[in-house]
Amino acid sequence: MATIGLTTAILAMALLAGASLVGKARAQAQPAPVAGAPASAVPALRVQPLSSRVYFVEGELGPVSRANRGFNSNAGFVVTGDGVVVFDVLGTPALGEALRQAIRTVTALPIRHVVISHYHADHFYGLQAFADSGAQIWASAAVRGYLASDAPAARLAERRESLAPWVDQRSRVVPPTRLIDAETAFESGGLRFRLLPVGPAHTPEDLMMMVEQEGVLFAGDLVFAGRVPFVGEADTRAWLAAIERLDSLAPRMMVTGHGPVSRDARADLSLTRDYLRFVRQAMAAAVQEMMSFDEAYARTDWSRFAGLPAFEAANRRNAYNTFLLMEQEALRAR
Repeated sequence: MATIGLTTAILAMALLAGASLVGKARAQAQPAPVAGAPASAVPALRVQPLSSRVYFVEGELGPVSRANRGFNSNAGFVVTGDGVVVFDVLGTPALGEALRQAIRTVTALPIRHVVISHYHADHFYGLQAFADSGAQIWASAAVRGYLASDAPAARLAERRESLAPWVDQRSRVVPPTRLIDAETAFESGGLRFRLLPVGPAHTPEDLMMMVEQEGVLFAGDLVFAGRVPFVGEADTRAWLAAIERLDSLAPRMMVTGHGPVSRDARADLSLTRDYLRFVRQAMAAAVQEMMSFDEAYARTDWSRFAGLPAFEAANRRNAYNTFLLMEQEALRAR
């Protein structure tokens, strides 16, 4: 495990300014215009305190849409004696600016670190609001492959269409300034943190953050609370293995990538785990019986999950990608 020594001395005036603002944690931020979107069009972010030092904002449970203006994921931040550590930055530059201003309702201390759970647009497009702040931007080293591909430009072009004006021609992909290639511990202002690369799972670059003294785990999209997960091209076998590792951490509270905060991590892991297992088993059986995907999807009883948010938007695609994965696994097993 690598250990990073971070400066712990700060100006007394900054401490006093930060302390005087903590009582505003539940205030709603009033974001400034960013990338063409008027302030009135950006959703207000309600800062939810999990402790005296840990906070998060909760996006809507459904998929990204014009109706929710890209606000469907979670983000959080930790106020230390030295500054602020941010985890994820939401899905548009305007939302990133709203998050930055929400942090300012809690503390005036500088933002030192921004940790990105993975490079899906709904979690990192807000980086533009933090890029010039002097904060270090940390992500898993496994993101190199994604950033070197055509995928970031293709997704940005799609979001400029589907989420205009909140994503527009001035929106850009902001890369990390530091890559994390192993479990890494660091300290900031008297708090100890652990960065935990757990990919490949939901993505190759999944990265979690544990706030040690607070017992709070920021899990990113390794876990979806209260809604159907987005599987995409994930390696679901590896994802399930990563969930078992997360289970062993036994956090007191867990901030997931989507949905409300979990105060019973072990119980709340079951939805994501059970859904992934169910889809794998259904699609594996279909592959073994040499069925087509359409036949497999039609015969599967989805009633256990059909009432959950994002089912209509995500489930068929999840099943299809898992069907292809199970075909690949079957071929490798021969």
